[in-house]
Amino acid sequence: MRILGITIPDEKRIEIGLTALFGVGRPRAHTILDKAGVDYGKKSKDLTPEEENTIRSIVEGFKIEADLKREVSSNIKRLKDIKSYRGTRHTKRLPARGQRTKTNARTLKGVKKTMGSGRKKESKT
Repeated sequence: MRILGITIPDEKRIEIGLTALFGVGRPRAHTILDKAGVDYGKKSKDLTPEEENTIRSIVEGFKIEADLKREVSSNIKRLKDIKSYRGTRHTKRLPARGQRTKTNARTLKGVKKTMGSGRKKESKT
């Protein structure tokens, strides 16, 4: 089964398989399946063509994949352009939501770089 160019895994339950789409988590997958009237435990290979089409039409009503990525990046770009506090944090690749940075924050800051004292050690010869 393919939705918006993304292949939904055949061997996984449909509620888990739908999370392969960017912007669809478990809660949204449950709402999609409730609207379509499909059991959560059904595998995607066992779906009938009518069920696939109803799921596909419901998913196309949500903003997911490229549209959602574009919206998120434009929101971040807007914050950077108006030079808000959050925008400057995004620009500096630091946490934007008040987390501490003395320790942790490795996801954004990257691998730890140890700083030296600035002097070379003298060799005893």
